[in-house]
Amino acid sequence: MASIPVSIETVDGTVFTNGHDVQQYDVIIIGAGFSGIANLHRLRGHGFKCHVFEAGSDFGGVWFWNRYPGARVDSETPFYQLNIPAVYNSWNFSSRFPDHVELRKYMAHVDSVLGLRKDVSFNTRVNSATWNDPASEWEVGTETGIKATAKWLVLATGLLHRTHFPEFLGLSEYKGTVHHSGAWPENTSVKGKKVAVIGAGATSVQIVQELAKEADQLTMLMRRPSYCLPMHQRTWTEEEQTAWKGYYPSLFAAGRNSAVGFPTIRSPKRVQDDSPEEREAYLEALWTTGGFQFLLRNYNNVVLDKEANAVVYDFWKRKVKERLKDPKKQALMAPDEAPYYFGTKRNPLESDYYDVLNQRNVDIVNLVASPLRSFTPTGMQLEGEETPRDFDVVILATGFDAYTGSLTHMGLKNKDAIDIKDVWADGVKTYLGIMMHGFPNAFMVYSPQAPTALSNGPTILEAQTDFICDTINMLKEQGVKSIEATTEAEEEWRSGMDAMIQHTLYPFTNSWWNGSNIPGRKAQNMTYLGGIDNYERKCREKMVGWKGFEVIAT
Repeated sequence: MASIPVSIETVDGTVFTNGHDVQQYDVIIIGAGFSGIANLHRLRGHGFKCHVFEAGSDFGGVWFWNRYPGARVDSETPFYQLNIPAVYNSWNFSSRFPDHVELRKYMAHVDSVLGLRKDVSFNTRVNSATWNDPASEWEVGTETGIKATAKWLVLATGLLHRTHFPEFLGLSEYKGTVHHSGAWPENTSVKGKKVAVIGAGATSVQIVQELAKEADQLTMLMRRPSYCLPMHQRTWTEEEQTAWKGYYPSLFAAGRNSAVGFPTIRSPKRVQDDSPEEREAYLEALWTTGGFQFLLRNYNNVVLDKEANAVVYDFWKRKVKERLKDPKKQALMAPDEAPYYFGTKRNPLESDYYDVLNQRNVDIVNLVASPLRSFTPTGMQLEGEETPRDFDVVILATGFDAYTGSLTHMGLKNKDAIDIKDVWADGVKTYLGIMMHGFPNAFMVYSPQAPTALSNGPTILEAQTDFICDTINMLKEQGVKSIEATTEAEEEWRSGMDAMIQHTLYPFTNSWWNGSNIPGRKAQNMTYLGGIDNYERKCREKMVGWKGFEVIAT
């Protein structure tokens, strides 16, 4: 369903642009979310003939697919948008943290201002991408039969797109309704229903926060709780935003020159440098600010030092226990002993999540103590319980095949005709989180082995987009046939990333951040911890003399 009605003639008009059976472009971009839009706009502005293939029926990427109740971004206004003056000068968000409906309206506005649609094929899922070495070009095929070629390939397929369905025993026998959060049918009501939500991550927090207000009974089944932070949502007036727009260029520049995409500065102090009274006052001030400020401006050793981490966790635990009234729910959602180190797994933002958990119609099940044995025709059977639990609706908030899922299911093959899923069978290998050995003239955006998970999305993807555009421009001027990363450069990049994370607390926590949420997958550091500013500086340094690249002249 498109966010704004579009005639089929308009959509069809984007499919065959040159009247040939095989379309020919300078650049093919796969994906029409933030990353695809940024690359299309930037490269098209430099005179390249570009085309985007998108599986969905409209722009939006993750925000086209994510329509579950409560779906909302946790990067705040004005930073969660593209740094394009023509777009932001004529657009106003309604709140500090926009929801999925407003974000699709924003995407439609971007399209209207920039005239993107004419260069996009919607409802067109790519199922093959192979390198033709004699022609030095990529050949792309789609499920709809479209074939296209281009010298350059940009993979803007997203970080969290391919849904993860765990193999629950007996699920096929269940007669009730099952929804994955990533494929939610809009206008679905659970009024008067008994609902089970499996998972307690960021998506579950948003879903439970909304559906518990409507369902007759809601049960959340979890392995470990999320450490939620207060969102402190607020509305923005048009007058406020108009007044602030004069500062946008400076704010965006400061965000780009920061570690995470927000112009904030972490405290120069360690937790131990302040007295207990000073720490309490400082942590309280961060807490009341809302959003990610409690993470971004906290003491500088929170994810480095176990003692410091425990102090911050204890503060968080006390805040949550003040909200929860039931001692059993307190013990589950804010355990006395931290189940994992604070800040080493995503911290969701919440508005009234803990207040909703107080409701009598909400139950919480610890799947570690009472594992899910199997589904039944009417619900599920838990270990240690004699009677099965009945549910009308089961919601799988079980996450995504993150980082790699969208790339390993599209028929992408390297120059030796080996599928990327096999190339990456023993772990992800990239250079700069943008290019890969064996994949000439191919680039990734919002990708593994970049600062992706720990940064504001639009900021990091624009840094990568600028690198891609400048690289293509420079190589065109130099008359280059192809460029690809060397295996030595990939190994150096991975080793450098692992060296950075080695002395932190991140390796002690498994989550989608290291790919361990997918059964059988090897846990691996996927995140460059040096920050966007240092990351972009590194990328630019490698462009001088094309260090770590094999460049073949025409």
